[in-house]
Amino acid sequence: MWRGPHVVSLTPLSFLRRSSDVYPDKVAVVGHGQKDISYVELRSRADCLSDVLRQSGFEPGDRVAVLLYNGLAMIDAHFGVPGAECILVALNTRLAAEEYRYILNHCGAKVLIVDKSLAGQLIDVLPDIAAIVQVIEVGAGPEVIKGSLPYELWLRSAVISQGMVDPADENAVLAINYTSGTTGRPKGVMYTHRGAYLNALGTALSFGLNYDSVYLWTLPMFHCNGWCFIWSVSAMGARHVCIPRPDPDAINQMLTSHDVTHFAAAPIVLESLINHESTSRLNLRQVVSVATGGAPPSPRTITMITSLGMSLTHLYGLTETYGPCLVCELQPSWEELPLPEKMERMSRQGVRTITVGNIRVVDSDLKDVKRNGTEMGEIVCRSNSVMAGYFNDDAATAAAFQEGWFRTGDLAVIHEDGYIEIRDRAKDIIISGGENISSVEVENALMSHPEVLEVAVISRADERWGEVPVAVVVLRSAGSVSGIELIEYVQGKIARFKAPKSVFFAEIPKTSTGKIQKAILREKLSAGEFDDV
Repeated sequence: MWRGPHVVSLTPLSFLRRSSDVYPDKVAVVGHGQKDISYVELRSRADCLSDVLRQSGFEPGDRVAVLLYNGLAMIDAHFGVPGAECILVALNTRLAAEEYRYILNHCGAKVLIVDKSLAGQLIDVLPDIAAIVQVIEVGAGPEVIKGSLPYELWLRSAVISQGMVDPADENAVLAINYTSGTTGRPKGVMYTHRGAYLNALGTALSFGLNYDSVYLWTLPMFHCNGWCFIWSVSAMGARHVCIPRPDPDAINQMLTSHDVTHFAAAPIVLESLINHESTSRLNLRQVVSVATGGAPPSPRTITMITSLGMSLTHLYGLTETYGPCLVCELQPSWEELPLPEKMERMSRQGVRTITVGNIRVVDSDLKDVKRNGTEMGEIVCRSNSVMAGYFNDDAATAAAFQEGWFRTGDLAVIHEDGYIEIRDRAKDIIISGGENISSVEVENALMSHPEVLEVAVISRADERWGEVPVAVVVLRSAGSVSGIELIEYVQGKIARFKAPKSVFFAEIPKTSTGKIQKAILREKLSAGEFDDV
C-alpha cells in the first residue's frame, strides 16, 4: 500500500538517531567501571548489533532474550534488537532455573545474550531450550556456556550495512516482557514500536527530563524496559548513569559524583536508602527528582525523601501499560495545605500521563463510579500504551480486554478533583462481615508507626466474619514494639474493625522489582508457619 510523506512509523529507534545527530559527542552512558560512551558511539553499537543479528541469520520476529544487569549492553539491546526487526525479551535477573526454562521455551528465543556472572545458572537449562541456536556472553573472562561467543567481539564482527531499520508497521511487536508471576505462570506482555514511542515521550514529559538531565539507573532495566526510561533518557539526549544493582552505598556515591538529577525506584528501594547509614552524610548540590511506583509510598517515605533534598513523584502502572500510565501531578495549591494533608495528596496515584488515552474507575457494569473518594471500582484503561496482548495466550488476552478496555484488576476511588487513589488489588480486598477492608489503608496506618519498616496485610479465614485482616511486619529494631501495641495503634488511626486481628513479625518476600508476594504469605499463613505475637 502506498504511504505518503505524512505517514512515518513511530518507533523509539528514532530517538537514538536524533540524539546522535544533534549531540554526537555528548556522553550518553556512564558505565559502572567502563569508559564513557558518547551518543554517536551508542548509535554505532546499536547499528552493529542490528547488522550482526541479520548477518547471523536471524529474521524479523525472532525473539532475542537478554539476561543482563543494568549497563551498556542492555541499552545496546533496546535499540539494536528491534532495529533488526527482532523482538527483545528482557529477563528478570533474579529468577529460578525453572522460571528461565519456562520463559525461554514459551517465547521461543533463538538468541540469548547473558552476563557471564549470570550464565552459570542457565547451564542446566539450555539443553531443554530447543529454539536457542546462539548464546552470547557479556563480560571479561573465559566462556561459561560452551560454544558461546564473547559479546564485544561478536559486535565488532558486524559488516556495517543497514544498521537499525524502522519497522514497516509501527504496531509490530518491539518487546515481550514477562509479568512477575506473583500468581500463576508469568505471561508475555507484548509491546509495540508505537506504544513504546508514545509512552517513552509521556514519561519524559511527566518526569521533567531534558538535555541536562543525568538519570541514575536504580530501576532494573529488565522491568517494563526500565519503565521505558531507556528510550526516554535517550530521546532527550540526557545521560544514563548505570549501576548493576540498587545498593544504597552505590546510589549515594553516584548521586553526588555524577550530579544525578533523576532516578526511579520502588518504595522498598527508597526505604533502604532512607535507612542506610551513608544517607545521613548525603550532600546534594541540586534537587533530585525521584519517581516511585509499585506500591503507594507511605506519607513517612514521602516526608523522609523530601527531607533529603529530593522531590518525589508518584507513578502508577503495570507491565501491561508499558509501566507508568498515571502520575500524581503536584498542584500549586497543595503547598498551602497542612503537611499531613499534603502528604496524603502526594501519595495518590493521580491522573493519566500526557500520552495516555483514557483511564476510568468503574463498577462491575463498566459504569463510572462517583467522584467522591469513597466509592470503589476497578481501574480500566484504553490507550496506545496498552499492551498488544499476551504472547501466545489468547484466553488471557480476552480476559484482560473487555468491551474495548483493559481491566487492570486494581481497585481504586476517584476524588472530586479527578485524582485516582489505589485502594487494593481486586484479589487482595478483604471482605469482613460484609464490609470491604482495603489492605493498603491498613498498611498505611501501620507504616505511620515510627518503629515499622515494612508491612503486608493479608486475609485470614474466620468462622464469624468470613475473613479478617492480619499483618506481617518487619520492625526497625527487633522487639521495639509488640503486636498488641501495633493493633491498638491502628485502632486509633482507622475504624477499629479494619485493624489487624493478629500481627506476625517475619520477613516479607518480594519480587526483584520490590512487589510484595502476598500469595507466598497466604501460603505460609495457611501452613501455620506464623506465630501470633
